[in-house]
Amino acid sequence: MDLKGIISISGKPGLYKVVANGRNNVIVQALDGGKKFPVFATDKISALEDISIYTYEEDVPLIEVYEKLAEIEGYKKTINHKEPGVKLREKVVEFLPDYDEDRVYDSDLKKLFQWYNLLIDNGIITPPSNKDKTSEEE
Repeated sequence: MDLKGIISISGKPGLYKVVANGRNNVIVQALDGGKKFPVFATDKISALEDISIYTYEEDVPLIEVYEKLAEIEGYKKTINHKEPGVKLREKVVEFLPDYDEDRVYDSDLKKLFQWYNLLIDNGIITPPSNKDKTSEEE
């Protein structure tokens, strides 16, 4: 699973893939529609590979959270992000039992599950293949 180049833009729903760099901007493509547009330095951008989830022990990188969730779900879609917060919290306990309930808000969980399902739909989260195993051994 590779989250490099996948970003979230504050104020815009969904996820975006960086496709090119301009002089004063970055060109992104929406994962759910394919529309391309420029993003400027004034936009608040977060790279998924830099996001972590609070736990009582330490912050867990989003890629590790998604790996655990994908294993539990068999690399298929999970709960809908529009479910009530109680159901989302019950689901997150299945794969991240020590998450910090006070610092992880319902809105964070909605994004977590929405993004996961979007990444599954776009083939970014996939089961490990034999190629991955052989390249690690070399």
